[in-house]
Amino acid sequence: MLEPTKHLSHSQSIDWESLAHKKLIPYELREEILIALSYFPELKDTQIDFVYVENIRSSIMQAQPKARTLFRKKHRRHYIIRISRYFHLSKTHMKIEDLPKDVLIGWIGHELGHVMDYLYRGRLGMARFGAGYVFSKKYIRKAERVADTYAVKRGLLDYILATKNFVLDHAELPAWYKNKIRRLYLSPDDVMALVTSSE
Repeated sequence: MLEPTKHLSHSQSIDWESLAHKKLIPYELREEILIALSYFPELKDTQIDFVYVENIRSSIMQAQPKARTLFRKKHRRHYIIRISRYFHLSKTHMKIEDLPKDVLIGWIGHELGHVMDYLYRGRLGMARFGAGYVFSKKYIRKAERVADTYAVKRGLLDYILATKNFVLDHAELPAWYKNKIRRLYLSPDDVMALVTSSE
């Protein structure tokens, strides 16, 4: 039986098993994924597959619409969140599920922020998003800010900060990866500013 309430303050009356509706979830990350999903009630009836992959180029997780559903109407799209099976360090690697729970919840919450963004985009909007993400670093920064904003406004602030601080402060993470995070993603101070601006 799942007992994730030690991580939560936003609700003590959540039907945890219902969160798995229309979701494909790897057993090893079930608790972290369901906790993150509990902050996004809008995604209750959205098909999302969380799947392990051996490696995602220069990323740990990646959320996208499933290709075969990309141009369906918004409410009929399915999504996939790819999760790298290993967290690669300078001299070694570790299984992704061995990362601290708060860090994983924050990472998953950020990816669910992307899914929230996709939910409100029509077919043309999704096509523009794909082109912008491929060809424009400025567009990537904007998209990552939107994902963090969704997560923070849903109550995942502490988890998002835990993830960012874990990456930026980890001595064994490659410098190129940290630089990418600094260049394209919000800093912890930027995340705190989101909270201030919404008050």
